[in-house]
Amino acid sequence: MTNGTGLRERKKLRTRRALVDAAVRLIADQGYEATTVAEIAAAADISTRTFFSYFPGKEDILFADIGARVAALVREVSGRRPGETLAESLLNAIEHAVASPGESEFTDELPSLRVRLILSSPPLLTRALYWVFDAQRQITVAVVDAYGDEIDEAEASAAVGALIGALVNTAFLKLARGAAVEDVRAALRQAARVAIDGLADVGAGTGAGNRSAQRGAITP
Repeated sequence: MTNGTGLRERKKLRTRRALVDAAVRLIADQGYEATTVAEIAAAADISTRTFFSYFPGKEDILFADIGARVAALVREVSGRRPGETLAESLLNAIEHAVASPGESEFTDELPSLRVRLILSSPPLLTRALYWVFDAQRQITVAVVDAYGDEIDEAEASAAVGALIGALVNTAFLKLARGAAVEDVRAALRQAARVAIDGLADVGAGTGAGNRSAQRGAITP
């Protein structure tokens, strides 16, 4: 049973990669608007119906790996270690994501090509902004849940927004210029450290709960 399940999962991953590869290359050749789901499915040697069992629509295929990456970041933040500050938690989560990219459908030159396609297509750029917003929302909720009374929602939102903004901007700039994957990873680590340097005191016992106590101590 285990071997059979493993084979099925590997076959599904190969099909997803074939769809992503076909979509990226077709869109690069003929443009996003001119490329149809039927063409992408045919290039990956599957039916149009099967395509929709992998992706909701054409606009989602270039973001095939984003959901899993965001879920991994949420798990890392949710698994906060005792005494770990918010800065430490976020940096550990990013380091894990950068060091362990997982089974991404985007290999070789595809990440750079994907970014160039997104930047050149308003519908894809709109979808990218949706994913950025959704990632920030999910991670912010995880931070608030993990840190309880130590941090309020405004601090969590600002901290996560600064970090995700730095990472997205760095990745887009580097990949749009054709940087190698290892160079992008190094730049992401650097961007994360710069963004997180300003968070050292956030979630370190100076958050919402302690501030409330302090206000109570000085209120007549």
